[in-house]
Amino acid sequence: MSLTLIATPIGHDQDISLRALETLKNSKTIILEEFKESTRFLRAHGISGKIYEQLNEHSKPEDLKRLTELCVNEDVVLITDCGTPGFCDPGADLVRECRKRGISVVTFPGASSLMGILSLSSQRLDQFVFRGFLPAETEARQNAWQEMQKEKRAFVLMDTPYRFQKMLKEALEFLPQRKLLLTVNLTQETEMIFEGTAAEILKKELPAKAEFMLLVYPSNTKS
Repeated sequence: MSLTLIATPIGHDQDISLRALETLKNSKTIILEEFKESTRFLRAHGISGKIYEQLNEHSKPEDLKRLTELCVNEDVVLITDCGTPGFCDPGADLVRECRKRGISVVTFPGASSLMGILSLSSQRLDQFVFRGFLPAETEARQNAWQEMQKEKRAFVLMDTPYRFQKMLKEALEFLPQRKLLLTVNLTQETEMIFEGTAAEILKKELPAKAEFMLLVYPSNTKS
């Protein structure tokens, strides 16, 4: 038996592989993050009538144990609301438990917001730091920004949609001279891509909240 990790689109419903769709259509059980978002995507591809289980940040140890037992007895698929399972979500917990039990774990790669923003870079980046989500608590967040001020390499940040404007203003405060690449609602009809300093980007017509990623270029990059 096995666990298959399937990357789902980060915006456009068609950004998924044929192999992934075939596996989803043939699967009996699909573990997903949120029912509403994932079942909407599955229905868009004519996939329904499955057994749906849930794994997210609210899942308890007993939920994880039950999901692991499912993978012992049948071939199971794991998806998230968007992107690749295990990347900034609890999917890694299930992978760990499956490995402990000797269960085969395979991945079907697909759309990735991280690879998307890196591909849009106007500068070749042979190395970068993925910083990901910053702490929500004020003091810890300021400390994180202060640490990033010392980072000379390129690094990538992300956060929840409602902290979109907050992060740009923080970038202006802590990294006013660094050149940035911002992707907003990548692959969606409302997609926007901006490059420049935080001050330059904040002059653009931006939404109050949005799905976004922020790439901070190396400190030696000219604006």
